[in-house]
Amino acid sequence: MRNLGGMGNIMKQARRLQEELEKAQTEIAKMKVEATAGGGMVTATVTGQGELVGLALEKEVVDPEDIDMLTDLLIAAVQEAQKKAHALSQEKLGPLAQGMGFPMAP
Repeated sequence: MRNLGGMGNIMKQARRLQEELEKAQTEIAKMKVEATAGGGMVTATVTGQGELVGLALEKEVVDPEDIDMLTDLLIAAVQEAQKKAHALSQEKLGPLAQGMGFPMAP
């Protein structure tokens, strides 16, 4: 019967970790992460899950003669914002996943 007490503790810990994981996921979903490119000429905003939700351009960066540069700046800003969002997600979820015995993806 002693093992049942240990099992109860394990279940409590699992429930606590599940609650913490759900809380962290909710926080991540609400996060907004920004990144810029071109010295701040392009700003991308993504959610903590990496979904693009905003894009701002300074007028000076819009040159009809150089669409390739604008495209590169847009891609760079979005990728950097997504990279930051991923890092923040890993930071929040990493300790929880490790506590549950799951390896974290690189």
